[in-house]
Amino acid sequence: MTDLHQQLQGLWLPLITPFRNGELDVTSLRRLVRHYANGPVDGFILGATSGEGMALSMDELEGLVSVVLDELSASSRHLPVCLGLSGASTARMKEALDDTADWPINGYLIASPYYIRPSQRGLVQHFNALADHASWPIVLYNIPYRTAVNLTNETLLALADHPNIVGMKDCCADRAQSIDFLNRRPAGFRVLTGEDAQTFDALSDGADGAILLSAHLETNTFAAIRTLLQQGQRDAALAAWQSVVGLTRLLFAEPSPAPAKHWLWRQGLIDSPEVRLPMVAVSEDLATWLDAEMERRAQLLLPA
Repeated sequence: MTDLHQQLQGLWLPLITPFRNGELDVTSLRRLVRHYANGPVDGFILGATSGEGMALSMDELEGLVSVVLDELSASSRHLPVCLGLSGASTARMKEALDDTADWPINGYLIASPYYIRPSQRGLVQHFNALADHASWPIVLYNIPYRTAVNLTNETLLALADHPNIVGMKDCCADRAQSIDFLNRRPAGFRVLTGEDAQTFDALSDGADGAILLSAHLETNTFAAIRTLLQQGQRDAALAAWQSVVGLTRLLFAEPSPAPAKHWLWRQGLIDSPEVRLPMVAVSEDLATWLDAEMERRAQLLLPA
């Protein structure tokens, strides 16, 4: 497998996990992978927030990875796959790393311990212990509004020195902090934004790419934004961004990934919009808004 240092850039998709009648919907999962593998996606994140990973058993997570990798093996594009893992206990996280050590993945996306609210010193020791233990490279996931603790830039810089920590999904929601880290990070340490509604700003500020739930929809447009910015075509990139920025708000109007699952179901990419408790389906009002926006976008594609 090629080096995750090099692969961790561009547009990554935090793939939703389709369910039907309480079970993993393998048929829909294969359809999703085929669809996105043929597009401009540069990698997949499995079993993370958008994939309802905390609602999956270890057996289901293994089945998810197996199906995705099997489908990708039949594709002409050999896309990298990272596995989302989260937990509040360092010891239990090590057990999860052991359980997945021989899975043919490319790396892990690991969030800070939730609920515990450790000190920055504790976070450094936690992630270093996991990085020492892991068979695959680690991508840090800084999302303080879910974990109740922020990885400060000093902590991130200390962790970036570890050879098995290769990058970060940045959801700190503080542009000043993000810019400061981009300016100070060591060479080769990748930063991908995970803030869908702030994608244009993050890419303009120098992020290496994005991990976006919203890229399940209008995938080509989200990929084009980074390409245009790299080419120096800022006005064209901004126009592309303005055509999708509304989606980034609509898809988070209620807890994610329910809105995205509704859209993908109505689009025919998955056979059910089912989510697992405590997640619930979108409200009737939001379903109406989503359906109307889908119809509006469909009309834009019709020939004049």
